[in-house]
Amino acid sequence: MENNKSFLWPQGILIALLFLSAAFSMSIMLLIRLHASEAQSQRSTGININLSPAKVGTQQQLEGFKATMLTSWQKEANTKGFASTAPVSFQGITINQVNLSQDKKVIALTFDDGPWPETTAQVLDILQKNNIKATFFVVGRNVQNYPQLVNRLIAEGHAIGNHTWHHWYHFMNPEAAAYEINHTSNLIYKTAGVKTNLFRPPGGIMHNGVADYAKNSSYAIIMWSSDSLDYSRPAVQKLVSNVFRNAQPGGIVLLHDGGGNRSQTVQALPEIINKFRQQGYSFVTVPELLAMKEKEQKLMAKQK
Repeated sequence: MENNKSFLWPQGILIALLFLSAAFSMSIMLLIRLHASEAQSQRSTGININLSPAKVGTQQQLEGFKATMLTSWQKEANTKGFASTAPVSFQGITINQVNLSQDKKVIALTFDDGPWPETTAQVLDILQKNNIKATFFVVGRNVQNYPQLVNRLIAEGHAIGNHTWHHWYHFMNPEAAAYEINHTSNLIYKTAGVKTNLFRPPGGIMHNGVADYAKNSSYAIIMWSSDSLDYSRPAVQKLVSNVFRNAQPGGIVLLHDGGGNRSQTVQALPEIINKFRQQGYSFVTVPELLAMKEKEQKLMAKQK
């Protein structure tokens, strides 16, 4: 009897989700038809017709429903343990890679400079298809311009990190550095309800003031051990070769989903994933990688 209950419970959740999805789809189709009818009426009469209070109410209800669904997805992600924070022992520390036990062959894929029109969605589609969670270091002004992409990557369980507001390389005094970092983290939280203490300095520059401010503010400075050099737009096979030149367990791979034309990265990503899997790797987010190391450290401390 107990087994039947455990089987029916997930079935009930699935049926409820399917019902909600169908209701949401029908509502969207209804709204599209309503707008199409409005447009056709306006074209035929040459008169602009304002939406009636009832129609405005319907649209507001749909927007409210979408917002509720998004909040639900974000809560589900938090419940499942998806996180964008580094353990306390790594805060204020610079990390290029993590040395793990030999039997833990894991790698962390990271993407910089997004969110970006089209490219970020394409990367997310590939990761979703392969059931992989990655870490995205986002630029604040891009979060402002494309909040829907930020919400999607959080809803799908990816980790998010701070990559400053403007992606500047020049020297910044403490006030400017504070704005670049704090303004970005605040907007991430306002947009997606997620707090992060992961930081990656633009260009990997450590001595222009911004990395020092991040360290002093208890951010974990996340660098990389394997650079795809995709910002220089190499041929796809060269890009793949760059990734694997220094790839090793516990490594952090640098890729870009934003900041320019990233079509080569999108093309190379499925091959990168397949090649890692052929070599026996599994994929983790940066917070997961750091949590694994912290667990090992605690275990070793107990044994001593």
